[in-house]
Amino acid sequence: MHYLAERAEERLTFDLQKRIAPRLGYTAHVGTQDVERFMKHYFLVAKDVGDLTRIFCAVLEAEHKRAPRFRLRTLAKRRRVPGFQIEGDRLTVKGLEVFAEKPIEMLRIFLAAQEHSLDIHPHALRWITRNLGKIDKSLREDPEANRIFMKMLTSEKDPEVALRRLNEAGVFGRFVPDFGRVVAQMQYNMYHHYTVDEHTIFAIGVLHDIEQGRLKEAAPIATEVVHKVLSRKVLYLAVLLHDIAKGRPGDHSEVGAKIAQRLCPRLGLSAEETETVAWLVRHHLAMSATAFKRDIDDPRTIETFAGLTQSVERLRLLLVLTVADIRAVGPNTWNSWKAALLRDLYWRTEQVLSGGLATEARDARVNAAKEALEAALEGWPKKDVSAHLARGYPSYWLSFDTETHARHARLVRAAEKSGDPLTVDTRVDRYREATEVTIYTADHAGLFSRIAGAMAVAGASIDAARIFTLKNGMALDGFYVRGAEGGPFDRPKQLARLSVAIEQTLSGRLKPLQELARLRSPIPSRLRVFKVQPRVLIDNKASATHTVIEVNCRDRTGLLYRVTLALTKLQLMIHSAKISTYGERAVDVFYVQNALGEKIENETRLKRIREKLLKVLEQPDEKPAKTEKTPTKKTPAHKPERKPTAGASRATAR
Repeated sequence: MHYLAERAEERLTFDLQKRIAPRLGYTAHVGTQDVERFMKHYFLVAKDVGDLTRIFCAVLEAEHKRAPRFRLRTLAKRRRVPGFQIEGDRLTVKGLEVFAEKPIEMLRIFLAAQEHSLDIHPHALRWITRNLGKIDKSLREDPEANRIFMKMLTSEKDPEVALRRLNEAGVFGRFVPDFGRVVAQMQYNMYHHYTVDEHTIFAIGVLHDIEQGRLKEAAPIATEVVHKVLSRKVLYLAVLLHDIAKGRPGDHSEVGAKIAQRLCPRLGLSAEETETVAWLVRHHLAMSATAFKRDIDDPRTIETFAGLTQSVERLRLLLVLTVADIRAVGPNTWNSWKAALLRDLYWRTEQVLSGGLATEARDARVNAAKEALEAALEGWPKKDVSAHLARGYPSYWLSFDTETHARHARLVRAAEKSGDPLTVDTRVDRYREATEVTIYTADHAGLFSRIAGAMAVAGASIDAARIFTLKNGMALDGFYVRGAEGGPFDRPKQLARLSVAIEQTLSGRLKPLQELARLRSPIPSRLRVFKVQPRVLIDNKASATHTVIEVNCRDRTGLLYRVTLALTKLQLMIHSAKISTYGERAVDVFYVQNALGEKIENETRLKRIREKLLKVLEQPDEKPAKTEKTPTKKTPAHKPERKPTAGASRATAR
């Protein structure tokens, strides 16, 4: 590390990991990179050091702890754990031979510790590590041993602690060898913060917190439906196994489903329960992919997702699994915006599966939305109400609640009376932890792209957008944006800078391309090692009325503007977009039509679209312009904030 960094460097950063791995002889295998194999070895050794240190420190504490002057023997005798001894509030056995003669006791002691809220004595832990070889095929196939394991996993007494103890002692990986393969398995990217085993155990802890109601505010729907699932065993095992195949060749979801089909019967699940667990493992990414990468206002999206889940029970299980999985990825990965997306997808799909939405006429729902707005605008002249109700298309009325419709109505009315060509309104949405920016202006080709460019210049990161053109030819676009730290973009200077940037960009006085090239910040060298292969996917089946274009590449400031600018130059109308960022990877999805309002199905044109977008995605990261020592009058008074590199973002419209 010192020689590579040319200084006394003690941090094993991403760039050093990549350079050290081949120097130590690590090579890539099918399913894993050389750096992942190197870091797995590193974490295994670090885990051993940590486990041994914990045992050693516990021994020192036990041996040097001074005995109390007066021992309440009568009280001490009352606490008994059948089959085990208690020494200083720690559980132990008579000697090494107990685990050698009855290997099942290595599982039973962890269950007893969990049920009686006790720690395990360091001597017992040392004896367990010496007898790990006794955990063989016969013990794995013992029904009683599997019953003990499942009881620990599904216990209402903090299964996360029990599983972590099992893992630290090495028992977990021996009893479930497939889990042993992911112990210390790292994923070389900026999105996943933990090794696979730690992520899985964290996810079990999140699931337990959801059941106990501790996440009622952060995940209200999951907290509600978790008590409606028919089998807790299915849910807990699905969370335990959802990433069990990470690091193996092939799709880890498909491979994991096969492991679940083999492992679940051993753990005592019925054929029906096994099939459900395997389905959940196979599709554990489906709900987040649909909510974060597809337009849930498109009926085809809900129809397709409902066709995948097929039952309300599976929908409930998948929702809770998805929440646990995302929250266990790392700090700040979960947010209220993701919660809102999953909530909307859940309710709409549940209505379809229950027969509610499928039988409800579209016109009836549009009329209901209009009637609710008319009641909310009590006091308005009747002609003003009628004029506003005539402006929106059905998609607009079906996309917002009454409160938002009323706010839009007041904004449009004020803009029409003042005659201003551009109206920009901001509102902090505390539930989504973002700032809502509503723009009312004349619609024209490339409007979305210009607004995206202005927001990038102002330092705002777009989380979501709903884009609408009213019948009077005016665009009513709403954006959810965040600041550099991921919170609401709500400081007065930020909002003023944003309004100025939008106005100047739409009037042509500010050129986002030039401004972004001059002001963009360099990517730190330790992050340049991450390579994301640019990819463009075009799907004409995901929507009945739009062509869906998905782009994948490494995230960078102004990426959304550049991609939407390319789409505009290709004479495509953007009706919906979802922007997601997973660490260093950006995944942007656009629902587009041609100038005639039709899907793009000509193969030649589709090929040209793909080539143009790949050219944009493959552009190298630009270096920042040299800073002048003396500012000139041409230098703007504002500087954009850096775009966050992690977190999810999304844009949606009809």
